[in-house]
Amino acid sequence: MKTIRLCRALALGALVWMAALGIGVVTNAQTSDPALNALVKKGFLTEQEAKDALADAQTNLVSGSEEKLPSASKWKISDAIKSIGLYGDLRFRYEYRGADNAPGSGASGDTYYRERFRYAVRVGLRGDLFDDFYYGLRVETSSNPRSPWVTFGDDTNPTPSDKTKDTIGIGQAYLGWRASDWLELTVGKMPMPLYVTPMIWDSDINPEGAAEKFKYSVGDVDLFATFGQFMYQDSNPDNSIPSADTFLLAWQLGTTVKLAKDTTFKIAPVLYNYTGHGQNNGLNQPFSGQGQNGLNPNTPGYNQNGINDLLVLETPAEFNFKLGEHKARVFGDFAYNFSGDSRAQAAVGATAPDGNLPFAITGQNKAYQVGVGYGNLGLVYGQTAKKNTWEARVYWQHVEQYAADVNLLDSDFFEGRANLQGVYAAFAYSITDAIIGTVRYGYAQSINSRLGTGGNNLDLPVLNPINNYNLVQLDLTWRF
Repeated sequence: MKTIRLCRALALGALVWMAALGIGVVTNAQTSDPALNALVKKGFLTEQEAKDALADAQTNLVSGSEEKLPSASKWKISDAIKSIGLYGDLRFRYEYRGADNAPGSGASGDTYYRERFRYAVRVGLRGDLFDDFYYGLRVETSSNPRSPWVTFGDDTNPTPSDKTKDTIGIGQAYLGWRASDWLELTVGKMPMPLYVTPMIWDSDINPEGAAEKFKYSVGDVDLFATFGQFMYQDSNPDNSIPSADTFLLAWQLGTTVKLAKDTTFKIAPVLYNYTGHGQNNGLNQPFSGQGQNGLNPNTPGYNQNGINDLLVLETPAEFNFKLGEHKARVFGDFAYNFSGDSRAQAAVGATAPDGNLPFAITGQNKAYQVGVGYGNLGLVYGQTAKKNTWEARVYWQHVEQYAADVNLLDSDFFEGRANLQGVYAAFAYSITDAIIGTVRYGYAQSINSRLGTGGNNLDLPVLNPINNYNLVQLDLTWRF
């Protein structure tokens, strides 16, 4: 009997809550509800007890002096959205970067450095729509396309904690369609669709335009192709003069081969070419990359942004395998500018119209990177986070003066400049499933001391040519 009474009490309590929350129980006095019928049929309740319980539960839902349960959320998600997810990261950084001029550059001061405390925020929404469409929207700090970082106290207002430079920009805004198992289309300001490395593309750049991805598998071989039509610069958005929009076109073919358990090889050559001439920001001026009196002017004759004579073939590759208990990766990248000699000759014509330079400048059209990673691969770049995991990564990089588009190079390693070579090393540790601590170090020096170190970066905008470059970063990242 005690057991039956206990069951009755529990059933009555459950009915009260079910009724109060509106979970599948009718609010009339009938016993036509399946759940109510089951309880009565099992003998746990009489019909009168069920009616009384429902009546008591309803008093919790009326307005006035009676107790009222919290209402359901009033935030309505559009029926067009199949799923929605919040993601992003909050990062804090201590950074030191410094450089000195090459000897004989004519600089009045031969050293420049910055020591900063910084933060970066990225918050986004992404998910699926119906009929195999998907979407993404992300906002982030800073308007710099190659860096979301903001420096503490680096504002125009002299009072503490000013917000002048604490701006928010659109980092990503895109729609995609998985048209079939082998075709995916994306349009907008999107995450990088290509398989690339920081040697050619800064990881913070989100290209704008359209991309098409194709894939096909045969046994243990995955074949893929990615084509991109990226708007580089719209110099005439109002169409008041003949259009001179600049596009960067990318054509990538690749494969991933499973060689054995935990062992794969991936390689994906990609060819870049440019259309349009560009009318703003010096894109239509011949790239020189040379310094003037040790400084880095971005003016005709010493242009640091020009995209003339670029037909670049990049070939990133990686070999993944298991080494002991952890994953390992040997990776690399090689790039060659087929128009490098023409780019060099244009630079000579810009800085010395008579072509009277006392050194050979051809052949500066190659870039390469080779390195290894070990541990929880991707942790160094914040791509993954699992408590008590770690990753160590190191690579050597060499980028000659006329080998690549300097406007795309990573702005940290090495300062978004060409004609530099050096080493990058990093170690990351995941303190929790969402918090990562990372230490990075980079050192570089000029390849050809008779050339400038071309490229334009706001972090160290002054020196050219750079002789020695040092970078130290200590990061604390919260991913969500």
